Formats: sequence, structure tokens, C-alpha cells
Amino acid sequence: MRDINYMSVAEDSINKISKGAFLTVKSENALNTMTIGWATFGFVWRKPIMMVAVRSSRHTFGIIEEAKDFTVTVPAGEMQKEVAFCGSKSGRDIDKFKTCNLETTEGRKVASPIIKTRGLHYECKIIYKSAMDPAHLDKDYDSSLYPQKDYHTLYFGEILACYETD
Repeated sequence: MRDINYMSVAEDSINKISKGAFLTVKSENALNTMTIGWATFGFVWRKPIMMVAVRSSRHTFGIIEEAKDFTVTVPAGEMQKEVAFCGSKSGRDIDKFKTCNLETTEGRKVASPIIKTRGLHYECKIIYKSAMDPAHLDKDYDSSLYPQKDYHTLYFGEILACYETD
């Protein structure tokens, strides 16, 4: 395992995340992972930040609302099947970890675990969240991305750790 500077891999991560990554969240006894295809990186409030978006209709939403942190695992190996499954099934109905044989391991700096796989891992402390206000959303995006009006809440996570595992 080696530490890396997140800015040096942000563009590569964005490209990989667009194909699917695991957002994993733990709050007390609740744990879930879901597939994300959207995220942003930046420097906000003098801190390195990763922003993820979770719809209120998702099982993960109830967990992340109670959590203090989250992790994002960007797999480097062949995990398209697992990514697709975790993006199409709900943790309300099925244990994704068991079904996909996904193992977790403790994060270095946060309570939420990472997915134990070869790839990049981001550990983020939630420092701000904001529910989307559709009044401020471009109408074309609203009609094409939110036909059911199930808007995202945006979670801004201070990146506390960024590393690659083999």
C-alpha cells in the first residue's frame, strides 16, 4: 500500500468513477455500498474535497444522513459485474457484500470501511451537505436527469486519506 497525492490522480479517478466506483458508508450498525458514477474533486474551505451525490430514494441515503464519513473505492481490476450489481440492487432488499463476495477492511482515518480490492481509495469526513433545490437547476438537466423528481443531496467530504492498494 502506498500513499498518493489525490490531485495527481483526480482526473484519472474522475474518468474511472464515471464507469463506476463504490461509495461505502457506515453508521453505527448500518453498512451499505452503492455504485456511483458522479463525483467532483476540488479545493474548498482550504481543504481537499470530494463531493458525492446520493438520491433520497436510495437505501444509502438513510445511512449517510447519520454518518460522519464515507469512502470511495475506485477498483483497478475486473469488477464490472459487481459494480453493475451494486448499482442496480438495493441494500434494503439484499446483502450486496455477501452476494458479490465483497470484503471490507477498516479505513485508516474514518469509521466507514473500504472495499478490499486493488484500486484507489478515498476516505472522506463529511463537512457539508446540501439537498438540491430544483429551482436552481437548469431545466434541461431537470427534465433529462430527474424525470421522477428524486433529487440528490450533495455530500462534501474532506479527503483525509488517499491511497492505492495492490
